[in-house]
Amino acid sequence: MKYLFIINDGPYGNERAYNALRLAMAIQKREDAQVSISLVGDGVVNAINNQKTPDGYYNMGSMLKSVIVKKGKVKV
Repeated sequence: MKYLFIINDGPYGNERAYNALRLAMAIQKREDAQVSISLVGDGVVNAINNQKTPDGYYNMGSMLKSVIVKKGKVKV
């Protein structure tokens, strides 16, 4: 099954992008899952490499890399 996530929120300040990536990573555990992520507007900031992550937040760049390593597609 194919899944598309459209992320248009920045990485920090709310949990929408984090929850989308967390769900994408969980779905990738299924054998038949094909995950694609589109980063739009402020969501593009999630793809910045070597982000300085504020205390209490997860590094969104690392989460995106995890999706890519498992054959997920990310488009900016």
